Amino acid sequence: MRWLVLAGVVIVLDQITKAWILGAFHVGESVMVTSFFNLVLLFNPGASFSFLADAGGWQRWFFTALALTISMWLVAMLRRHATERLLSFALALILGGALGNVIDRVRFGAVADFLHFHWNEHFFPAFNVADSSITVGVVLMLWYELFGKEKVA
Repeated sequence: MRWLVLAGVVIVLDQITKAWILGAFHVGESVMVTSFFNLVLLFNPGASFSFLADAGGWQRWFFTALALTISMWLVAMLRRHATERLLSFALALILGGALGNVIDRVRFGAVADFLHFHWNEHFFPAFNVADSSITVGVVLMLWYELFGKEKVA
């Protein structure tokens, strides 16, 4: 399936960028790129926005199992909706991002984040290519659900 190739490309891009940041930075090190963007190496053992980051370690395997379960559902959805291009594109982005972060959880026990935007004293949580792919995929999936498919009257 060509959509699995897209998911694979996301995984490869995610892992290449993480390999670069892991080789170039120490944990906590930050380099200002612009007045609103830094590169920083952080590890997040929790979910989005560090949810459950301090939960004691069980969350590593919980989030890994959850992501793998969701990934199986995404593959089933890709098979079912392979001809619906926008939906399949969105699902493939989510799948690639989920599996990219699973690789980190298995390897490191946490997800490597390194893209860090801020404005004045307001800091957005650091994220990575996989997180971006998931976010774009979810937005496209919502767009598809709201506007992209024919409505039956």
